[in-house]
Amino acid sequence: MGARQYDVLSRLGLDQAAEIPGAWAGKWLGGGAPIASEDPATGRPIASVRAATAAEYDEVVERARATFLDWRETPAPERGELVRLIGVALRQRKKDLGELVALESGKILTEGEGEVQEMIDIADFAVGLSRRIGGRTLESERRRHRMYEQWLPLGPVGIITAFNFPVAVWSWNALIAAVCGDTCIWKPSEKTPLCALAVQRIVNDVCSEMGAPPVFFLACGDAEIGRAIAADVRVPLVSATGSCRMGKQLAPVVAERLGRSLLELGGNNAAIVLDDADPDLAVRAMAFAAAGTAGQRCTTLRRAIVQEGIAPEIIRRLKAAYASLDERIGDPRDPQTLVGPLIDADALERFENAMRRVADEGGEVLAGGKRVDPSRLPEALRGGHFVEPTLVRARPEMPIVREETFAPILYLMTVSSLDEAIRVQNDVSQGLSSSMFTRSIGAAEGFLGAAGSDCGIANVNIGTSGAEIGGAFGGEKETGGGREAGSDSWKAYMRRQTCTINWGGELPLAQGVEFDV
Repeated sequence: MGARQYDVLSRLGLDQAAEIPGAWAGKWLGGGAPIASEDPATGRPIASVRAATAAEYDEVVERARATFLDWRETPAPERGELVRLIGVALRQRKKDLGELVALESGKILTEGEGEVQEMIDIADFAVGLSRRIGGRTLESERRRHRMYEQWLPLGPVGIITAFNFPVAVWSWNALIAAVCGDTCIWKPSEKTPLCALAVQRIVNDVCSEMGAPPVFFLACGDAEIGRAIAADVRVPLVSATGSCRMGKQLAPVVAERLGRSLLELGGNNAAIVLDDADPDLAVRAMAFAAAGTAGQRCTTLRRAIVQEGIAPEIIRRLKAAYASLDERIGDPRDPQTLVGPLIDADALERFENAMRRVADEGGEVLAGGKRVDPSRLPEALRGGHFVEPTLVRARPEMPIVREETFAPILYLMTVSSLDEAIRVQNDVSQGLSSSMFTRSIGAAEGFLGAAGSDCGIANVNIGTSGAEIGGAFGGEKETGGGREAGSDSWKAYMRRQTCTINWGGELPLAQGVEFDV
């Protein structure tokens, strides 16, 4: 296993034998404290990265600011060409980068490569966007006046990402922001710095080959770097992905300086299963949504709200599915693995604390519920952070059910009606993703209507996770209200300007006001 680790690092230009500089400001910097990257499947260190110092962070921002002054005037299709070439480079490095994502974040290999595919897809989307950004012509109430709106580059964008999507979320922001004319300052999770460094090297090479300025900048470090970005008036937009707690700390700091926040925070996502649902479809979708990425997606399914009539069949099938998943826990880089490790020892402790609370609050464990016995694992993995995918019979009023535990725990609750199901689903503070399984058009339309799901994402007959990049991604309530990726999310990275041109010889005022001088 060790040789495979070193192979993928060297193929991506990373030297595990030395402390790797963790900041890019047109040149490599990194005089701060070391950040240890750990393999969550083994508990052993992979490599060490040097964080940015406060002075180096300032240098990163100043370089991003200076580059923006030129980049904002670069024609958008030319900006799109840079992103197109980044997409080409990502296609060429998909296998290696996907393996590094699996190594450092603990995702299974197919999800690691799938995450890189998201980057490729968003690059394609951004290239098309580079020739479509535009405003509208508006009707003026004044004769011989033309009124229109236009969208202009905003400035350096701060991008704070989490460990669970260590490369894709950066691309949702950075590649869209780049074609909008912005530069980008990336603060990755301290738990996955190597993924960020590998991506930074790829985009550096593309910028160099194209003769483009360094549009993408990097500052690895701890929460102090994140706080610096939040407070920095030179960074007009801060896009941050993480927990609700993190968002509540960051948002007031950005707001105090009247900056913009784009927040993608926690989710306590639910699937409603009605009596008329296809049980096979529902169970297959829920099993992936609940156990994929070892329950460490913001869109992970955490609550199954099942109508009473179909509940016994759903429980029977879910228990069988979880028994199957239990046999495929292991090395995330093994193609046979379906469930990899939690990210670190702290995550494992939070899982065990949640299970103690389940017992205290009267929940019934139907499957899983424990740390994986190390004796079940190959010797190399016995220091890893593996837990069993867990199914719990619960009640909506249990406090633990209303919280998000970043682990593969699915709380199953029964309800008598659609109205009750929607009330239970919406009765949490988070509002990211939701789904319903039904054959009823009426029920589906009710779920998708104004009195239905209060989440930013609502699906019918698919799970809560696995969103496509073409739609705007994000949620409501404590999830933060931000939108990234597709649709018109690009508007967050630009400033809107309303323009009026008087091409006549008179000066009529709006609303018929007269002011003769």
